[in-house]
This record gives sequence, C-alpha cells and structure tokens, in this order.
Amino acid sequence: MRLGLTPWLISGRVDAGTLARQGALAEAWGYESIWLPENHFTGDAAIPDPLMLLAAIAAGTERIRLGTTSYLLPLRHPLQAAEQVAVLDRMSNGRVILGVGRGYQPAMFDAFSVSRKDKRRIFKWCLDIMMRAWQGEEIVMEPDAPELLNGKEPVPVKLSPLPVQKPYPPIWVAAFGPKALAQAGSLGAPYLASPMEPVERLKENYARHALACDEAGAERPEEIPVMRTVFVSDDQRLLARLKDELEIEARSAASSGIRKGMSLAPDDWAIVGDRAEVKDKIARYEEEVGMNYLVVTRLRIGKVDSDLIERSVATVAEILA
Repeated sequence: MRLGLTPWLISGRVDAGTLARQGALAEAWGYESIWLPENHFTGDAAIPDPLMLLAAIAAGTERIRLGTTSYLLPLRHPLQAAEQVAVLDRMSNGRVILGVGRGYQPAMFDAFSVSRKDKRRIFKWCLDIMMRAWQGEEIVMEPDAPELLNGKEPVPVKLSPLPVQKPYPPIWVAAFGPKALAQAGSLGAPYLASPMEPVERLKENYARHALACDEAGAERPEEIPVMRTVFVSDDQRLLARLKDELEIEARSAASSGIRKGMSLAPDDWAIVGDRAEVKDKIARYEEEVGMNYLVVTRLRIGKVDSDLIERSVATVAEILA
C-alpha cells in the first residue's frame, strides 16, 4: 500500500513554514506524496495556486512527491501552465505528480470567462499542448485575433526549462462522470475520484475506467488511488461525535447539489475508527476496489483539534508500515 495525504492545516492563508513542516513530518512518517487541490473564491478555504504552495513544501523536504488533485486546465494558457509545472519539477528534482481537472463551479467559470460547455474540449487542447511542449517540441500558437500578426506567420517556440521527469511528470486525472472517466482512460492515466464517492460507486467507476483504457488501447495504470477522509482514535466519544458531524456535512453537500446522489452514511466514504477498525476498513478497499494507493485527507473532518488530526495522520502510517 502506497500512502499520500493532503495537509491537515491548509488554506490559501497558511504560511510557507506551516506547509513545509507538515511536508517534512509526512516524509519522516513514511508518506510517499502530499497533495493539494485547487479552488477559487471560497474565502479562507481558497487554494487558487497549488503549485506555488507545493514549492514551499519542496523547499523543506527531500523525497516526498508533490501532487495536485485538480490543477484546473480550462482556466490556463497551456504554455504558461507547462512552464510552471516544469519549474516546480526542476525545483524539486523531479517530484511532481500532476493531477489535472476541469472544475465544476459555475461562478469560477464565469469569473474567468470560460464557457462551461467547452471545458472538456479546452482541457484536452491544453493538456495536448503541454505534453508536446514538455517533450521539447516546437509549438505554434495561433492568436485569437489574427490581425495581431500583421500578416506574418506565428513564430514557433520551445519550452525552457524542460521538466526533470521524462517524457514529463506523471499525469493523473480527476474524474467525476462517465465522459471524464473515458477521457482519463484514453490517456491511460490514473483517475482520482471525489473523496465522497461511496465504495459501490468507486467499484463501478474503476470498472468503467479500465474498460476505457482497453478501448483506447492504453495500458491500464499501475496506481489505483482512493482519497478518503481518515481519522484514527481510541476515544469512542470523539469518534461518535465526528461521525455525526460528517453526516451533517454530507446532508449539507447533498442538499446544495454539490454531490448529487452521494451516500449520507460516513462509513460509505470515510474511514473513521480505532486502529483495528481503520486497518479492517482499509483492507476492505484493497479487496473490493483494488486500492493500492491511499490518499489520506482531512477535508471532510469536522471541528477536531489539529493536534489530534496530526496524531491520527502519524498513526495511519504506523498501521500500514
């Protein structure tokens, strides 16, 4: 079992020292990777530039891999995005895992003047150019306004610096529907599901993803990652309270339409319990879903002291050592 995690103290306002400390602890405990999402205009929870935050973690660590769960390509120019990813890969000596996504918040697309109907097409266009640029190909970008060229041909450009990893950093895809799963499968890329997808839906989605890989003639990826809210404690009262809070949050998310059709039962999408219970639940994901890469997240944990969460994160690594 390979282990990743998201920071237990994270927002757009967390300082570099706090992030670097969490990365260093995770590395010492045996976590293989640390992951950041991307979201915009969500107050204190906003993380608009995950690569910049990962650079802070890179400076305080040596081995832990630096992942994004949803670097949103429809919001970006492909050459600038390719440059930024390459710079982080250089800074970290080849530790980037680029999880890419499309996004879903209507207000975000409106704010960035991006058509929601075109997000899948833009995603593919952007990723195609980035992968070509990382391999040192000359790229010709046609301007939106041809008159800017004054009748001249557009000049080809070559990316510099190139990433350390060849041909480019591993690409993972955040996918939450059949079309997105098919797109991930066509790339032969591991897919990242929502942390709130129940086990039965995960099984269905991984079957769809495997079929999409086969239909595209792409090799199935080695990694079968699952992101889960995980919390370990011997305090049964705390565990009961936490499960109640998780159910309340699930009801809130379901009623707002953020996660339509999701299960309200925390046991369907969270791993909460004492050491023995958590070990058994992880084994269930291994057996039923084929999970071989667990990404521990605290994003759905309620009002629990950060010291307790930190202790829980360390304990998960001990359980699976």
